[in-house]
Amino acid sequence: MVKLMRRNLDWWAVITATIFLGFQVVCDLSLPNLTSNLINNGVAKGNVGYIWQIGLQMLGLTLVGIFAAAGNVYFASTQAQKMGARLRGKIFKKVLSFGNYEMDKFGSSSLITRTTNDVMQIQNVTIMMLRMMIMAPLMLIGASVMAYFNEKRLTSIFLVSIPILLIAIGCAMYFAVPLFQKLQKQIDRINLIFREGLTGVRVIRAFRQDKFEQERFDRANKDYTETGIKVFSIVSLMFPIMTLVLNVTNMGIIWFGAKLIANHEMQVGNLVAFMTYASMILFSFMMLSMIFVLVPRAEAAAKRINAVLEIENSINDVESEIDSDKDKLRASLEFKDVSFRYRGAEDLALDNLSVDVKAGETLAIIGGTGSGKSTLINLIPRLYDVNSGEVLVDGNDVRKYSLHDLHDKVAFVQQKAVLFKGTIRSNLLIGNPEATEEDMWKALEIAQAKDFISDLPDGLDAVVEQGGDNFSGGQKQRLAIARAIIKPASIYVFDDSFSALDFKTDAKLRLALRQDERISKAIIVIVAQRISTVTGADHIVVLDEGKVVGQGTHKELLADNTTYQEIVESQMKGAAI
Repeated sequence: MVKLMRRNLDWWAVITATIFLGFQVVCDLSLPNLTSNLINNGVAKGNVGYIWQIGLQMLGLTLVGIFAAAGNVYFASTQAQKMGARLRGKIFKKVLSFGNYEMDKFGSSSLITRTTNDVMQIQNVTIMMLRMMIMAPLMLIGASVMAYFNEKRLTSIFLVSIPILLIAIGCAMYFAVPLFQKLQKQIDRINLIFREGLTGVRVIRAFRQDKFEQERFDRANKDYTETGIKVFSIVSLMFPIMTLVLNVTNMGIIWFGAKLIANHEMQVGNLVAFMTYASMILFSFMMLSMIFVLVPRAEAAAKRINAVLEIENSINDVESEIDSDKDKLRASLEFKDVSFRYRGAEDLALDNLSVDVKAGETLAIIGGTGSGKSTLINLIPRLYDVNSGEVLVDGNDVRKYSLHDLHDKVAFVQQKAVLFKGTIRSNLLIGNPEATEEDMWKALEIAQAKDFISDLPDGLDAVVEQGGDNFSGGQKQRLAIARAIIKPASIYVFDDSFSALDFKTDAKLRLALRQDERISKAIIVIVAQRISTVTGADHIVVLDEGKVVGQGTHKELLADNTTYQEIVESQMKGAAI
């Protein structure tokens, strides 16, 4: 947590907040002493003028203390909020640089919790530290010194009360800290179940699993509630214990102080001042106890945040070694002896694979489930890096490009169509921010989406809900395809992106891609399950368990490739294609 604060706080503001707090503590410590003088020399002697004099001094100190407290609160709160904003920004930026491995490791639900709840814990403790953590020791030391010089004989009472407080604080920390750490993990669990329920609500209803999901959420919610009740009961128990100790201490002070006053060994004003200093001492312990209990929870949150910020990305971005001005080669894509294994896996997902495609050609990849089709194309934009071999784009290893330059060359449509909340126009502009309205309609026409968009009352300005939930599966796919093809790129990758389209629309879309002047000069990579989608490709690669078991055109593979023939037979049942 200290590391996060050191990197994200403005230290001039922290010093300023500390200075204001110092003035506040000095004012607070001076008031009991002035009260003692007012009682001893003013009230006891009936000196009205002295009472007015000391009263005005106390009023002045109070105003200074209020101003100092306001200054401290202002700088403490603004720094806490700025720190939270910076952390959220850094986490978001870091997550955007993650490869698939890092996303799989943390999970989206945990990343959301770390960005929201965990950062909030850091914010709360930051403002407490700039207020209470600095004030409590200053107040404790100052009040102890003032109490000692005010009346040494009464300070022996603290030898009983302070150890009791320390034992109470120690017990609270011993039991509360593990529970706070457990609480953070249970928040992750609740977020995970809730997120799955939201995204999979249709599946849950279709399989009538409403009751099961409700029970699953109730169990997680109950676990979180029980843990929260335990930990906050422990924390809450601290306050009555400390109040009891404070009151018993005051009773002892009054008891022994009254005897000293009766024996004319102590003045009434000194007793009042000592009681005030005693309250300050014990109140300082109360503030420290709150900090000691809540800091471990923030420390657990800080570790989770640091785990995100400090993880070494599996995909390391580099300064591009390719001079784009000198790179005048036509578009090309080559997989050269590529092998890839997922972390922790025993078997290779891709084994010694080689494919070469030139500009203007279409590469189709087909194979059974788990054969490595999506894995192969994920290597092009470096969502993963090869273990051995090379992936060459325009004749250069993709690892020599900066991620920005590489992604500038590749337009990618994933298996699951992802649309962002906004409008159709705003989603298309993600593909090409400089696109004109004419470009948008052309892309929609190629993607076979123009007709249904034209029928919408708002056209390009029609609202897109989160995830594109107000469109059908086929409509979402076509919009995602339009967003990709509006981008000027060397390579267009479609990862099973035609699966929700009917055969007629699929054929018309592929024909439109080949007929477009710009796209026809680029490389088109299509991953597909349907034979009808790949028949017109210039190169068809047949994968089986990560290995290339056939390459060629449809006719060539149909003539002599057993695996391809089996796929054709299973889909077409012997019919002519």
